[in-house]
Amino acid sequence: MRLGIIAICGGFIIRMVTCGGSISSAHPAPRLHDPTYEVTTGEVSGLGTVLVDGKGLTLYLFLPDKHSSHSRCSDICAVAWPPLLLPKGRTAPLAGRGVKSSLLGTTIRSDGGRQVTYNGWPLYRWSNDASPGQATGQGLNNLGGLWYVVSPRGEPIRS
Repeated sequence: MRLGIIAICGGFIIRMVTCGGSISSAHPAPRLHDPTYEVTTGEVSGLGTVLVDGKGLTLYLFLPDKHSSHSRCSDICAVAWPPLLLPKGRTAPLAGRGVKSSLLGTTIRSDGGRQVTYNGWPLYRWSNDASPGQATGQGLNNLGGLWYVVSPRGEPIRS
């Protein structure tokens, strides 16, 4: 009878088989994503270092919010530009690499959800960004105002 042993070593899954078997090839271990509500930094070609969520998706600010810490994006706007929300039971966002925790905060949305803010700006994703490194919403004049990616200083990057 062969007995299989699976081990994770150095970020790789290694499967070993006993009773005269051999070690199979190593496969990269699945990467567990950070919580979506974590705010961290990532790179976007042509824009440099920007704020991203825990899955690496680019975060945006909406100029009509004007540092008011209150979102002016609701209903159909929030479908196209989903707000970065905390899950129920969480009261504070997580600060990741390159993010100043003192600039993180939250605001209560009209629907009762708790939205993450950075330097007073409510944060959003763009529904057309499908993977890390994309910023297809950059500079769009959409649903009542301009949308920009956010710098680690908490300012819009206009380019």
